[in-house]
Amino acid sequence: MLRALRARRASDADRVAGHRTIAGRMRGPLQTFVRSETRGAALLLVACVLALVWANIPAARYETVWTTTLSVHLGSWQLSLSLREWINSGLMTFFFFVVGLEARREVDLGELRQGRAIVLPLVAGLAGLAVPVAIYLAFTAGSPAAHGWGAAMSTDTAFTLGVLSVVGPRYADRLRALLVTVLVVDDLAALVVIALVYSQRLSVAPLLVAIGLFAVIVVVRAARVRSGIVYAALGIAAWIAMLGSGIDPLVVGMAMGLLVFAYPVPRTDLERASLEFRRFREQPTGEFARRARAGLEAAVSPNDQRSALWLPWTSNAIVPLFALANAGVLLSASTLRDAVASPVTLGIAVGYLVGKPVAITTVSYLVTRLSGRRLRPPVGWGAVIGAGTAAGIGFTVALLIASLALRGAQLQQAKIGVLATVVLAPLLAAGVFRLLAALPPRTRVRALLGDPVDLVDLVDAVDPDRDHIRGPVDAPVTLVEYGDFECPYCGRAEPAVRELLREFADLTYVWRHLPLDDVHPQARLAAQASEAAAAQGAFWEMHDLLLQHQDALQLDDLRGYAAQLGLDVPRFTRELSDGRLAARVARDVDGADVSGVGGTPTFFINGRRHYGTYDLPTLATAVKAAGARAVLGR
Repeated sequence: MLRALRARRASDADRVAGHRTIAGRMRGPLQTFVRSETRGAALLLVACVLALVWANIPAARYETVWTTTLSVHLGSWQLSLSLREWINSGLMTFFFFVVGLEARREVDLGELRQGRAIVLPLVAGLAGLAVPVAIYLAFTAGSPAAHGWGAAMSTDTAFTLGVLSVVGPRYADRLRALLVTVLVVDDLAALVVIALVYSQRLSVAPLLVAIGLFAVIVVVRAARVRSGIVYAALGIAAWIAMLGSGIDPLVVGMAMGLLVFAYPVPRTDLERASLEFRRFREQPTGEFARRARAGLEAAVSPNDQRSALWLPWTSNAIVPLFALANAGVLLSASTLRDAVASPVTLGIAVGYLVGKPVAITTVSYLVTRLSGRRLRPPVGWGAVIGAGTAAGIGFTVALLIASLALRGAQLQQAKIGVLATVVLAPLLAAGVFRLLAALPPRTRVRALLGDPVDLVDLVDAVDPDRDHIRGPVDAPVTLVEYGDFECPYCGRAEPAVRELLREFADLTYVWRHLPLDDVHPQARLAAQASEAAAAQGAFWEMHDLLLQHQDALQLDDLRGYAAQLGLDVPRFTRELSDGRLAARVARDVDGADVSGVGGTPTFFINGRRHYGTYDLPTLATAVKAAGARAVLGR
């Protein structure tokens, strides 16, 4: 009977949760961003190779294609740009829009949500811009090519994250988070440079129009208008006005991305969306479909919605198309010979390959020392050096600025310098991480992970006198799960948690209740049943039975489980209706709300929210990393 119930529960969970497939798709926003950028790096590399091949086929007319003029006419008004300009100033606006979304997400939910946490990546990012520029200017001092200094400043996010995913350490989430934050600062500063230094002559009237339209966008956002058509129309109008002002319109994309809030999904919004979907399920009409769609959209932060829409397009289409249009350069023997001796090529290559890692590492160290270690990287110094080396790849923004600032042979030499960083920086980063891997184990862990003070997402701290705990109370790693006994995802996660407890003897596991009443009508009663069992010293025995029988949680079923465990059934039944047990469950629910928990299962590891998958390998990796940091911090 028990085996049949388990089989039926697994089958139901597979239908609802998609078994391991659905769990594998549940990634956090940072993981989604990194994964998309990593995949985009492969496409970017392919586009770069195609551009080089195309440009070196004499009859292929590479430049002729990309300098073809395309015009848009509306009555007497027309806008004429070359095909390359439509890509560089048009489509790339969406790239900077996604960068703005990521910057806003980091401020609202990521590493920058604590004010002082922004200081180190901000200073490191700015130093990572300034030092390569200084090196470039040292090579080109006194020549017209000095105006192209902006081509030596900005790291390519897609290539850098792609390199880090290949050669970086296994548990590199915090390293990626630090690097993403530095690169966001990098891109923001680069866009300011483009707007102020490499734009055409300023025209005041169109600029005022653009500012006015942006003010309208701010008002519309404050009014909580969610229609994409409204923002698209205002954004296009602002882009055209900014183009007419002489300032590169890419700034419009970044500004609009920074306006889009990111926040955890409130449980009340999820319940409202669930209600609307049930109404549609009961009566599938067009009106209920519209309301269900609106409810689902309202339950997701605008930042997540826009990222889900535009990140795949920018990573997989727009940026590779930009590479195809800009990376083509003639690679003859004489061209390469001139490039090797060119101050433009050397300034860019040395600026990225030497200036970036030196600047990021040195400034991070100085900030740490000058702040008395109150501000320090969330990883070890070896990882900082490796990340700084991986950041020595300039491509997208570097080529964009080079095309704005340089012409003729100097532009070709700048492109060769940029392409050299794409080849050499990954090799240098791989060498750094190979050396780190050769260190003794304890030294290697400290070099990669450091001993940072964690940001804490769990507002309601673990209390041994109140919480239900498995494992030692004083273990170096504490795993807190907010769960629902009727939730199939929680049932699917339970074997992974059990295996973690078998694998790690020094792991504290805490279960907290979050019954999702809108989708799981028996979950709250089951939670109270576990508390009634706890009153007789059998919480974990009841916990295990409830998760084994998620499809049988009626009152009679709960009494049967109490009898099976040898509990005092009359007392169990009497206490099950006791208001004190309901208050105990409600207290956990309140704690979930203040910690921003909207769904189940949600895990916290040493107070830090675990975003993404909850399969055994992912949780084990996160627990190992937290344990290593905790041991080093002692």
